[in-house]
Amino acid sequence: MGSRTLTGPQLFLLGGSFLITLGSFAVLPYMSVLLHDRFGLGLGVVGVVLAVASLVQFSGGVVGAALAARIGLRATMLVALAVRTAGFAAFVPGLTRPAVAVTALFLVSCGAALYLPANKAYLVAGCGAERRPGLLAASGSAFNAGIALGPPAAAPFVLTSPAGLFTGVAVLFALVGAGHVLLPSVADEGGGVKDAAGAVAGGADGVAAGSRLPPFAFTVLAVYVFMFFQHYLALYAVPRTSTAFYGAVLMGYAILLVVAQPLLARRLAALPYATALRLGFGAMAAGTAVLALGGRAGIAVGAVLLCLGEIVLFLKNDLEALARSTAPSATVFGRQRLAAGLGAFAAAVVGGQLYGVAERAAAVPVFWLVVSAQAVVLPALLVVWAGGAARRRAGDVPVPAHRPR
Repeated sequence: MGSRTLTGPQLFLLGGSFLITLGSFAVLPYMSVLLHDRFGLGLGVVGVVLAVASLVQFSGGVVGAALAARIGLRATMLVALAVRTAGFAAFVPGLTRPAVAVTALFLVSCGAALYLPANKAYLVAGCGAERRPGLLAASGSAFNAGIALGPPAAAPFVLTSPAGLFTGVAVLFALVGAGHVLLPSVADEGGGVKDAAGAVAGGADGVAAGSRLPPFAFTVLAVYVFMFFQHYLALYAVPRTSTAFYGAVLMGYAILLVVAQPLLARRLAALPYATALRLGFGAMAAGTAVLALGGRAGIAVGAVLLCLGEIVLFLKNDLEALARSTAPSATVFGRQRLAAGLGAFAAAVVGGQLYGVAERAAAVPVFWLVVSAQAVVLPALLVVWAGGAARRRAGDVPVPAHRPR
């Protein structure tokens, strides 16, 4: 999608998305170190704080959607950025006051929860179904570019001069927020109509598949499987390769995600939903199975396959959720964020137990085989359940009485 097809506000939002994640990920990946080493909190407390903050950041998307319905998309983004600016600024006095630091972290998480549904809804406002894939893919690339560059950009400063880092990030958010003031107001329209599901899913089986396969549930599963990779690849890869190789894998993953997602967006939009689910979960299953081989080649190839699975599932689930809902777009994206939060939370709870068992048994590669099996079995079980539920609903429909001629 060339820049000539983008409006000025859309270009600003894409640039702002990059800056927002650049600033956020200059700080957030280091929070465990800061909370423990700098603020003196115990590791158990740190784990609870980060888990709750993550859950707030994801599940709070439904609150952001409700706020957007009441005050509008632009106003919601402004409120969200004001909250996040205050949060990053509060980290400065929080350097000597742990309670203030924790409060600052929750402010940042609340701001993220409010911002993202309104941001995506504003980006696709007034656009037809044919433009949404490219816009959402470009948005994902902008966010992922910031995620990739934020941590290395902040590494020299996060422990030596954190006050300056926090101040700089707060100023960055204030400037981005000021730019949002200039955005025109737009109406948040419905994501689609029931009959449009087949068009976005593509193919003759689009409507039939769409009636049985709920995007919310498949988003939960996709994020659940993906977060095993996100949380535990470092523990697995660094001892078997090196820190430098692990960093190179993460950088290559980010570059592939940023470049490939916009290029594949239209093709993914044209795929039937059921086909996209098979491809996406199949890639994740294959990727986690290959990780079990270990070594540089296994880890690199596994990461590439998981990246392809993320591209397919994350984008397609959002498109499908938009297509079959008549609710405002911000509401749809808020629900999708909630689904992602549930999946991430479940992976954190289950993954720690599974990895611990595998490590104690000196069979860590088996951990990845178990994850691979889940990527195959859980979506299949959901399809069976959804099909059974559809048949039960069909059985409840009363048969029309015969009318005499």
